Amino acid sequence: MAQPNRKIKLEPWQDPKEQPYVRIEKVTKKFGDFTAVDDVSLSIYRGELFSLLGGSGSGKTTLLRMLAGFEMPTSGKIFIDGVDMSNIPPYDRPVNMMFQSYALFPHMTVEQNIAFGLKQDRVPRDQIRQRVAEVLELVQLGRFAKRRPHQLSGGQRQRVALARSLVKRPKLLLLDEPLGALDRRLREQTQFELVNIQEQVGITFVIVTHDQEEAMTMSSRIAVMNSGWIAQVGTPAEVYEYPNSKYVAEFVGSVNMFAGRILEDEPDHVLIQSEEAGCDLYINHGVPVPLGTPVSVAVRPEKMALSKEPPATGGGRNATRGTVREIAYLGNLSIYLIELESGKMVRVTQPNFSRLTEMPITWEDRVYVTWQPFAGVVLTQ
Repeated sequence: MAQPNRKIKLEPWQDPKEQPYVRIEKVTKKFGDFTAVDDVSLSIYRGELFSLLGGSGSGKTTLLRMLAGFEMPTSGKIFIDGVDMSNIPPYDRPVNMMFQSYALFPHMTVEQNIAFGLKQDRVPRDQIRQRVAEVLELVQLGRFAKRRPHQLSGGQRQRVALARSLVKRPKLLLLDEPLGALDRRLREQTQFELVNIQEQVGITFVIVTHDQEEAMTMSSRIAVMNSGWIAQVGTPAEVYEYPNSKYVAEFVGSVNMFAGRILEDEPDHVLIQSEEAGCDLYINHGVPVPLGTPVSVAVRPEKMALSKEPPATGGGRNATRGTVREIAYLGNLSIYLIELESGKMVRVTQPNFSRLTEMPITWEDRVYVTWQPFAGVVLTQ
């Protein structure tokens, strides 16, 4: 019996028929001689939770402010829902922005803070009451409606700021480091709350953050920014597992980087000589570059294994020796710093499956470090 044809559901950015909701075309922003954003083009689709991830000075906040209309591009164009925003002031854009400081009015109650923008827009009083009640329920703050900001926790103030941004029903919500003021535990909890709220309201979110874990947890896609330009755009898994450059590999998560030269290149594998690693590196994908080309191989710490016994297979490839110099016990996992015979320090992460009073591998042990052919990624830039 013939099986019915099953169509794979494409994500919006994979579907050539889908039109971007936000389209940034060759946008540059200069402040005098300094270029904050350099010829950036980017497409964001309806309903995405999209993160601009980068360090200080990468241009992410400047790009967000141009979306909001607080800064105008030096060159290039920004389209939102097909409309050119070049000559549209901030207050006429279908956009709202949630600032890192939250900027709540201390003398107003929670519901008065949320209603403020609607009153400024002269929305009828009964509609204001209804919409404020709706967002209070959405962010689970109904019983705090009469409190003032100083009577709330950091996480509750963050949700008030979010409710105030959502109550105006923008087409696009911009969030500048929205969780930066929260402690680690509350930040992790709020990440999931924010994703759930975004899914419920269906509004497109664009978040600026320097926190890679935050971006990985919440985003449908991430744009990694560096010195005003976009280094890579992809899903969290794509950016982490398949970085396109040394910068992205080192910025997103921990990574071990080995320098080497290509000895052998076939469609299904590549062999790299690396004095730094102390072994030949075998990777199960080809690289379209000539033999002898200098490259770097990125291997994530959690994809490496430690053993006191030499590996039984592999012929010495992806297997090197070293000495344990440092161990960090983090409860759920341990981090080992291994000094290879070349002098290079390698970071290996191992999960702690059982409670051990004595670790099987400890300081100054001689160990073998191994990894599978699929674990490495060859980088040419």
